[in-house]
Amino acid sequence: MSDTNLPVLYSVEGHVARITLNRPDKRNALNDELIAGIKRSLHEVERDGLVRVVVISGAGKDFCSGADLSSLQKIADASVAENQDDARSLMELFLMLRELTVPVVAAVQGRALAGGCGLATACDLVLASSSARFGYPEVRIGFVPAIVLAILRRNVSEKNAFSLITRGEQLSAAEAQRIGLVNEVFSEDTFTTDVDQYLEAFNETSKSAVTLTKKLLYQIDGLDLNAALETGVDVNVIARMTEDCKQGIAKFLKK
Repeated sequence: MSDTNLPVLYSVEGHVARITLNRPDKRNALNDELIAGIKRSLHEVERDGLVRVVVISGAGKDFCSGADLSSLQKIADASVAENQDDARSLMELFLMLRELTVPVVAAVQGRALAGGCGLATACDLVLASSSARFGYPEVRIGFVPAIVLAILRRNVSEKNAFSLITRGEQLSAAEAQRIGLVNEVFSEDTFTTDVDQYLEAFNETSKSAVTLTKKLLYQIDGLDLNAALETGVDVNVIARMTEDCKQGIAKFLKK
């Protein structure tokens, strides 16, 4: 975090990689530089064999308010090919979050709206402060939260997804948790401490087992039951052969 003027700050504390969206004066609104900064940080995570979990948060009062005004103007003026390239860049980010070998946690304070809500939804886990707000208001300006929809549909029921993306309304943290968009809601006063305690649990688990579990969970999305079970067999065998599993069994048998 040497240059605090960067749009994205990256640091590692112990086994936790911290990615901070650093445009507080713009409510951490998404633009090309911020998206590129998150991608660079995720590449850093993959190069660091000690990282067990990543947490993404926003500097200032909000997590991320969606696309900034200059990005919206760019969309309005761009050609089909330019808009396609821009949309694919966000798609690539969401895929990177899914394909990263360690869990990614969104720590949401304030507002997570539009693309910001998409960013949180694309993470593996979402922790929210009690005053956080979530929403997909794109339809109010004739836009569609199209890229994140495949992930959102896997997080919440079809009817909850339909309501969320077609009414354009904001949800409280408690309501977002009720429909499955948020994992845990913590008090505003103790949010930072509660998040750190939540992340600490990944120090008690096997990194290789968590990596295999994350990959399997998302891999079986498009498979029928037989194929999903067969894939589970393959991963089960791979897990048995890992050093973590061998050491874990040996330690358990010694009790």
